[in-house]
Amino acid sequence: MRFETLKDLQNEYEAIAIFCDEYELSCRKLDENDIDFELIKDERIIGYAEVKGRNKTIQESYPLPIAVRKLLKLMDKKINPVIIWKCYDGIIYGKLEKLKGEIRIGGRKPREHSFNDIELMAYFDRSKELIEKKF
Repeated sequence: MRFETLKDLQNEYEAIAIFCDEYELSCRKLDENDIDFELIKDERIIGYAEVKGRNKTIQESYPLPIAVRKLLKLMDKKINPVIIWKCYDGIIYGKLEKLKGEIRIGGRKPREHSFNDIELMAYFDRSKELIEKKF
């Protein structure tokens, strides 16, 4: 069952727009069972991005969480995998292959009909490999 709301999707598009503007890229939304976006420059795919929402400010967002299953899907793309976290006051992003984090069971309070609320998660602390861009 999908729990993504219209607001979640709006936040996702806002975050990818900020990222793409920063690097003069365009993007294409991928299938709902894939990672989020292809990153495109000069009509060529140059990378892939997964966008996660954080209902916090940049300062309050650490450690940054992401499901390990998402990391595996992103890494399978092989070309410049990037993770972007959308916060209330900006975005935080980094290239997956440069990030170091902790893996443990985590997630969110279980919801009815959800199978992925408690799962293997990666958590990333603030580091020089993560770029913060405020609005």
